[in-house]
Amino acid sequence: MQYDIKAINEKIQKESAFVDLLTMEIGKTIVGQKYMTERLLIGLLANGHILLEGVPGLAKTLAVKTLAQAIQAKFQRIQFTPDLLPADLVGTLIYNQKDSKFQTKKGPIFANFILADEINRSPAKVQSALLEAMQERQVTIGEETFKLDEPFLVLATQNPIEQEGTYPLPEAQVDRFMLKIKIDYPSKDEELQIMRQNISTPNGEVKAVIAPREILKARAAMNEIYMDEKIERYILDIVFATRSPKNYGVDNVAQLISYGASPRATINLALGAKAYAFIKRRGYVIPEDVRAVSLDVLRHRVAVTYEAEAEEVTSENIIQEILNKIEVP
Repeated sequence: MQYDIKAINEKIQKESAFVDLLTMEIGKTIVGQKYMTERLLIGLLANGHILLEGVPGLAKTLAVKTLAQAIQAKFQRIQFTPDLLPADLVGTLIYNQKDSKFQTKKGPIFANFILADEINRSPAKVQSALLEAMQERQVTIGEETFKLDEPFLVLATQNPIEQEGTYPLPEAQVDRFMLKIKIDYPSKDEELQIMRQNISTPNGEVKAVIAPREILKARAAMNEIYMDEKIERYILDIVFATRSPKNYGVDNVAQLISYGASPRATINLALGAKAYAFIKRRGYVIPEDVRAVSLDVLRHRVAVTYEAEAEEVTSENIIQEILNKIEVP
């Protein structure tokens, strides 16, 4: 199959024009956090959900809300608590005495952007209800099944500070998130700007710069981005090195991995790399795109052994080791 790289590149240049507009609009409200904004766009373009980890007060909610407003999309924030029920999330059937019939009352999951705040605060039943909606893109209430609107993006946050009364997400469920992002504190200059912005003027009104249908159009264009076979092999090498490190000359991490990344990692690395190329307004994927999203795609998919924990080695250290060792095409 012959690819016309020049034509694809021109098309992507045109289709991705909104990225700068969107970033600028978000930047009016969110100070710094370029990394988080970029990853939100990757999740949105690649149709994948995001798990965010960061201490409270790092503008996680504000970022998602701002993105939703800039895309003219419906936003819902759900605070997960230990007493939350699946019906509080997806909705339920309510008996209408006047008509002597049951009526469907839809829950907050029926939105484009869902912020599941502190997902590890609620029991497994509620977590699985959310994860089912994420996977199937539909919700069943009673005997009726409802399709969820596109785009549909779940952004779940979890607090890294160890606290009582949390229900950690099982590894198999964490795998359903395309990216896991770790957010750090802002720099001193950024924090000064945040302080000034919040004490002088209230947050400005966020303008809608694009419509949801343009996101769907961008997704279709993103699928056309050219990915060379060498890049595909590179992605496979990275993922396979997490499963059998010895075959790839990364012997020193073999004892530290209890199990490697699943095939979902391979798919998401390819999608993430394409989305990153789209954001950079390129019609083809380069190895740097793969490396840019590797940590976010893999950090929650590579499980470390007790030995690694004792040595204070994280999955990120292991992934970095693999990335340094595997030959870049």
